Amino acid sequence: MKLTYDQENFYLDNKKITILSGAIHYFRVVPEYWEDRLKKLKACGFNTVETYMPWNLHEEVENEYNFSGMLDIERFLKIAKKLGLYAIVRPGPYICAEWEFGGFPAWLLKDSDMKLRCHYAPYEEKVRKYFHEVMTRLRPHLLENGGNIIMMQVENEYGSYGNDKDYLRAIEQMYHDEQMNVCLFTSDGDDDSMLNGGTLPHLLKIVNFGSNSERNFNNLLKVQPDAPLMCGEFWNGWFDHWGEEHHVREADDTAKEFDAILNRNGNINFYMFHGGTNFNFYNGANYYDDYAPTVTSYDYHCLLNENGDRTEKYYACQNVIRQHGFEIPELECIDQPKKTYGKITLDKAVPLFECLDQLSKKVSLPYVLPMEKLDQNFGYILYRTHLTGPYQPRELNIHGLHDRATVYLDGKYVGVVERNKPHEKIMIGVEKGQTIQLDIFVENMGRVNYGPELYDRKGITKAVCLGLQELHHWEMYPLPMKELTSISYKEGQCYHEPAFYQGTFEIDERQDTFIYLDHFNKGHVYINGFNLGRYWKKGPQRSLYIPAPLLKQGLNKIEIFEIHQCDNLSVELKDTPDLG
Repeated sequence: MKLTYDQENFYLDNKKITILSGAIHYFRVVPEYWEDRLKKLKACGFNTVETYMPWNLHEEVENEYNFSGMLDIERFLKIAKKLGLYAIVRPGPYICAEWEFGGFPAWLLKDSDMKLRCHYAPYEEKVRKYFHEVMTRLRPHLLENGGNIIMMQVENEYGSYGNDKDYLRAIEQMYHDEQMNVCLFTSDGDDDSMLNGGTLPHLLKIVNFGSNSERNFNNLLKVQPDAPLMCGEFWNGWFDHWGEEHHVREADDTAKEFDAILNRNGNINFYMFHGGTNFNFYNGANYYDDYAPTVTSYDYHCLLNENGDRTEKYYACQNVIRQHGFEIPELECIDQPKKTYGKITLDKAVPLFECLDQLSKKVSLPYVLPMEKLDQNFGYILYRTHLTGPYQPRELNIHGLHDRATVYLDGKYVGVVERNKPHEKIMIGVEKGQTIQLDIFVENMGRVNYGPELYDRKGITKAVCLGLQELHHWEMYPLPMKELTSISYKEGQCYHEPAFYQGTFEIDERQDTFIYLDHFNKGHVYINGFNLGRYWKKGPQRSLYIPAPLLKQGLNKIEIFEIHQCDNLSVELKDTPDLG
């Protein structure tokens, strides 16, 4: 069995099917909740789930592959099949998704000559090796092989980026080489240049939009009059950047546009049905006029909220499906209970600068290097040098800073420098015979996931200067902070420098909760060793989601890495989130 189509409709075994799909990214949801989210998709009236695949997690280290735990896409597909859901899989290699580097692994940038998303042999060879690992696992799950995958995408919204048809044909050929007998498609916006640049004549074309379905479908028909209409990404909500307002979209507005799509005999994939969370350091960033990193929550204001609760939008869209005569299955679904666990005291702490040797292996060179050249993907990096006077006071210039640096002289904080943002001048002078230590602590706040700034190496990518003079002789401490087991904590106190804080709490039952860090400024949080993601006082997000499966009945451990300072050694666990 295989998905086929004529001028107007899709078919399975010669039976017409309207594809009603919703996006759920397995890598943004703890595996214990996969069935809950998929069951709610089915219960809403949808018949298909769509997901991207993040190359940078499946192959975080080159030639080392991970398809286990939160990355076990085969298990995710099996759960969907058990529930009677078809699947659309988009393996990239580029996915965008507001995900770190658009899903590309950072090690691609170690090669200074690397060219992405084009017909460049060294890049395509690495894609081919990765695709072989992916397709080997996905092939048994194709519809014709007894699985539930009905469609797969060639690249991703390529017309928004380029127009290299040789590259698109190369990606398509990889599917054929791997014997992936499945309906292949491309997806793009309705702009003429996108549909021209991102499509191939013989492949199914679908269009992505959040409104104006009439215009978008009519533009699609101009280039493809002989295939059914489909919206590949119906943007029923949106994502947030730090420092911006939280995005919302009214349920009635979403339902109205959904109804218009079905009235055109259109097929649809909701982006997103359930957004989930950018755990760890996996949020991406955009770059238009300025660098703008995405927040930890990927709530997306969609049909299920970040913690999986059904929303007003869920029921509004379910009603549209019902009104169009589609079956709504009788399935028992529950929204997970939430609990307020109260205030937690952090009774242990230690400054970062006291435990550098436990967390990092120092690299000494005459010049600075970006993270990728030091085999680092995520986290932070400390650049340290010593200046011996005399130096008349001159401005510190960090050329090619990606993305945010806190600067210290002899361990004392002197200022913050942010990528492409105006900042106060940091002046440094050194008296004759004096030697001072200059520390530049840089955070990777998420690689750009969309647009021409995709080649987004992190750390300091060019040079550090006093005035026009380049500074040399650097010690570099890569700090990926995958785990903190090597840290030796001391008695808790508030520090006015980068520091780790630890506390414990006991619970009788595991329930979803949300951590509030009102007394902290900027950093990230671990629960029982799991990196929940980043927090930042500038908002809009004011809390981080803690799924119940990350908790333990009995004793639990919270660890916080704070970049700046805290003014109280406590956090609070509440039963409601605050996304702004």
